[in-house]
Amino acid sequence: MSTGTDFSYTLTRTLDAPAGTVWRAWTTPDRYARWAYAAPGSVEMDVRPGGAWKATVVTPDGGEFPMTGSYLEIDENRLLVVGMDVPGRPAPVSMSVELDEDGPRTRIVVRQSCDTAEERDMAEQGSTMLLDSLAAFLADGSSG
Repeated sequence: MSTGTDFSYTLTRTLDAPAGTVWRAWTTPDRYARWAYAAPGSVEMDVRPGGAWKATVVTPDGGEFPMTGSYLEIDENRLLVVGMDVPGRPAPVSMSVELDEDGPRTRIVVRQSCDTAEERDMAEQGSTMLLDSLAAFLADGSSG
């Protein structure tokens, strides 16, 4: 049985926004929906340890996938650990988002452990798309 640590990924980016702005993009439903491929009005967030979240992700071909989970760990403007419910799995899959402010910029590190190489590759591709979209959202100036 795999512990999930065999198949993990880490993505690091430097974003042109302070940590508070990046934090709000991840934790404010209307802002999150604008960059995270979520259907308008589908995002709900109770941003506290144990609090629930949900969103309906819209794929480029128009498919919709409801997602749910909870917040596992929160350190405002620094760390967000999100649990994602996966059908058929007894425990949520966790993803961590670490923020490290460097003046007007923020270094973001996204980490996730998966059970298989295929799962890791799909999750890493999805997270890369999210970070690309987040960077574009922050760059357009309407995120502050």
